[in-house]
Amino acid sequence: MITASKSPSERASFVIVDDHELIRLGLARLIAMEPGWSVCGEAEDVHSAIKLIGDKCPTLAIVDLRLKAGDGLELIRQVSRLHPDVLTLVLSVHDEELFAGRAIRAGAHGFINKQEPASTLISAIKQVLAGRSYLSPRMTEKLLSEGMRRKPNTSSSPLKLLSDRELEVYERLGRGMSTKEIARDLHLSDKTVQYHREHIKEKLQLPTASAVLRHATAWCLSRDR
Repeated sequence: MITASKSPSERASFVIVDDHELIRLGLARLIAMEPGWSVCGEAEDVHSAIKLIGDKCPTLAIVDLRLKAGDGLELIRQVSRLHPDVLTLVLSVHDEELFAGRAIRAGAHGFINKQEPASTLISAIKQVLAGRSYLSPRMTEKLLSEGMRRKPNTSSSPLKLLSDRELEVYERLGRGMSTKEIARDLHLSDKTVQYHREHIKEKLQLPTASAVLRHATAWCLSRDR
C-alpha cells in the first residue's frame, strides 16, 4: 500500500530567533504539538542565527525584530540573500503599522504580533508554509491602500519618514544605547551612527540631539507598556 506523502505545511523544520529564552521555549512547545513539525535550533542574535540557518537549512525561521545583538530586519535581509529557500516569519511586539511593510520589503514572508493568540500564529505559519504571505487583515488593507498613493501616508506616524537603518538607530537611542554601543551592535562606524542621528533630527523636525534622545526614549517606553 502506497502512503501519500505529506504536504510542506504538514512536515516542516523551524529555527526560532528571539532574545528571550522563555519565548523560544514556548514557541518550541507550541510547534511540537503540530504533527510533522519540529524545531531544529534556536538563536538569540544575528550571528548565531545566520550560522544555525546555514547549518540546519530549516523550512521556516521565526524571527523577532529585537535581538540580543544585531537587528531582525538585517537578519531577514541576510537570510533572503544567502538562503533564499528558507522562509521567514516575523513574530514581534513591534508596531505592525510601522514595521510590517519594512519586514516584507526586507524579504520576510509574513508579520504577526506577539499579542495574537496561538491559534492565529499557527494559521499564519501554515499560510507561509503554503507559499502565501501573511499579514493581519487590517495591515493588508492598509498596505494596499498606501500602495495606490504616490506618496506614503505619514499622518499616523512621522517615524515612517525614517529609513530602515535610521529607525534601527532611533530605537537603540530610545533604549539608552550610546553611539559606540549602537555602532558595535549594527556593525557601523561611530561617524555613520552620528550621520543617521542628524538625519533623524532633520526628518522629525527636532531642534537638538537631546530632543531626538527624549523623543526616542518616550517612543520606546510607550511600546513597552
